[in-house]
Amino acid sequence: MALLGFASQQAVASTTDYTKYVDPFIGNADNGHTFPGACRPFGMIQTSPVTGAVGWRYCAEYVYSDSIIWGFTQDHLNGTGCMDLGDILVMPSTGKRTRSWDGYRSRFNKAQEIATPGYYSVYLSDAKVKAELTASPHVAFHRYTYDSTDSTSVLIDLQHGPAWNDKQYHSQVNVCDTRWEDAYTLVGHVQNTVWVKQDYFFVLKFNRPVASHIKLAKAADTEKGHRIVATFDGIGQGEQLLMKVAMSTTSVDGAKKNLAAEVPHWDFAAVKRAAHDEWNTYLKRIDVDGTEEQKKNYYTSFYHALIQPNQIADVDGMYRNAADKIVKAETGQFYSTFSCWDTYRAAHPFYTIVMPERVDGMVSSLVEQAEVQGFLPIWALWGKENYCMVGNHAVSIVAEAYHKGFRGFDAERAFQAIKNTQTISHKLKSHWETYNKYGYLPTDVVKSESVSSSLESMYDDYCAADMARLMGKKHDQQYFARRSQFYKNLFDKSTGFMRPRLSDGTWKTPFDPNSLAHAESIGGDYTEGNAWQYTWQVQHDIPGLIKLFGGEKPFLKKLDQFFSLQLKSNLADVTGLIGQYAHGNEPSHHVAYLYTLAGRPWRTQELIRQIFDTQYRPTVDGLCGNDDCGQMSAWYMLSAMGFYPVNPVSAQYVFGAPQIKKITVHLQNGKTFTVIANGLSEANKYVESITLNGKKLSKNYIDHAAIMNGGTLVYKMTSKKMHDKH
Repeated sequence: MALLGFASQQAVASTTDYTKYVDPFIGNADNGHTFPGACRPFGMIQTSPVTGAVGWRYCAEYVYSDSIIWGFTQDHLNGTGCMDLGDILVMPSTGKRTRSWDGYRSRFNKAQEIATPGYYSVYLSDAKVKAELTASPHVAFHRYTYDSTDSTSVLIDLQHGPAWNDKQYHSQVNVCDTRWEDAYTLVGHVQNTVWVKQDYFFVLKFNRPVASHIKLAKAADTEKGHRIVATFDGIGQGEQLLMKVAMSTTSVDGAKKNLAAEVPHWDFAAVKRAAHDEWNTYLKRIDVDGTEEQKKNYYTSFYHALIQPNQIADVDGMYRNAADKIVKAETGQFYSTFSCWDTYRAAHPFYTIVMPERVDGMVSSLVEQAEVQGFLPIWALWGKENYCMVGNHAVSIVAEAYHKGFRGFDAERAFQAIKNTQTISHKLKSHWETYNKYGYLPTDVVKSESVSSSLESMYDDYCAADMARLMGKKHDQQYFARRSQFYKNLFDKSTGFMRPRLSDGTWKTPFDPNSLAHAESIGGDYTEGNAWQYTWQVQHDIPGLIKLFGGEKPFLKKLDQFFSLQLKSNLADVTGLIGQYAHGNEPSHHVAYLYTLAGRPWRTQELIRQIFDTQYRPTVDGLCGNDDCGQMSAWYMLSAMGFYPVNPVSAQYVFGAPQIKKITVHLQNGKTFTVIANGLSEANKYVESITLNGKKLSKNYIDHAAIMNGGTLVYKMTSKKMHDKH
């Protein structure tokens, strides 16, 4: 009977359409910065509509409340707080459209806007065109159905790109070289600079010949890019125009290879179906037994977490590296779009459980880039470094993979990359001589983000020490372990905060722990946060932090204040507030779990329920902050299972409380790991006991190895607060 039951479950998994629970419109409001368009898991292409491109709210180029579509671009960032990509804007139209900057923009019918994994469709009311988008990993595929036969055309805007302000938007293109190879095919090379200097090559091919094409006149002297209008004859009402756009970082020939390998035909339905099937193959790795709303939240989170990192190497493995050289990826694939400051916390731990076959490739890509630029990527995009955020948490990503037993990368080279990253100063983001001299970064020497930079680097030192320990490198282990304890130098016992310190050892005054600072705020000592939020940034040594406070009772008292004292945030990135806790920004993400580590697990369990109820909803404004390349989503998925990696490199997941009655992970080693929340209800939000494969657990965490060995984790839920030793 057991075998029959398993076979039945497998049959259900193989036939279930998990994509129906994904809503790409979730997070499309002002601050979620997600996009609704079509892409593949970890693909290079994300083809999606543009409703705006200037200013912070348009990092993903789309805000759901807008009523006008500018066009469709072929690549996008998912849930970031900065902007780039948004390349090759195209827009179909009919009629004699004005040849002005915005003459091709169109109102659209919200009731006819559809988005599912791998497919997007909308009806453009002014343009009188139904536009449909799908994608392969390197190719965007568009299908336009024209409702009018009057002057059918397509605008191709190679100047377009998102930017902080209108002036930047007009001038970002450095090189734009295009040519028509024949009546069907436009090829080109564009170089622009927004977040990084980006070179892309493209092949844009229609299934009908272009009758004529013109370049729009420059609207301003600052414009360097091209805007081309291609017109078509003989398209009757209700007939279709198909267009494919293949991209490459290497060359037009590279783009052509990608096109020939992935979409050599004109069967739009086949590409759409393949995109759907690939997404379903990944989504079915997790079975969620919950409400429709929970499934929608969970599978959309799963979807968002798999949009990146992006595999940008061509089908033959060639890519443009950080030194602008065309090289072959050592594994045949090269991943970029690493928002490491965000994703090391939960997204990469999630990949090690659910996507282990990708982990070695991601680590190898980080190491390859490190060997070119001299240090592991801080924030990698399009194979380049943008130096965004503080610390260097690719160190954590590499060390975590090694600790968890991944060996599909060269460990010696990987550790050397870590060592170089943590010891050799480089442009903008490291000051190791100063750090070593003082045991912290003095605020009068390092003028910005001194506390955050110090604390984030101290965690990375711990990660380096852990990998050195496992590799038997005792000298390196001791060196980095000693530095990982530098956090004690920034703790002011008189105030109970991690506080900016001067080079003479005195504390900076005046001091306001409520004062928020942004990464770009010169003089601010914290990164997108304040002293309240950064005091807990000691993920690797919570017992040591508790000791600094004088024990668990004063530590818990401070935590209580943290979650109760109201913060009025004036920063767009500091959102999702519960007291001083800001779920919309990553430095807070582990803090609710500190109650468990300090002997009050019921308070963690309360807070996890509160965060689930208030910060995640299956609506366009359902994310309380940027999704941040899947980090917000990964927090949700792991926390729904009742645990979270407070310290990712430890390979331990601290217990909270499950939020869905049953979740089954189909592990890639052929085993299954099932989480069951017996008695879970609105009232029963506390955990009475936990068993793994029938054996009661006394620890406040579960090991990664225990998860990967498969089995059943059962939480017995109750309405009573349990196990408070205080």
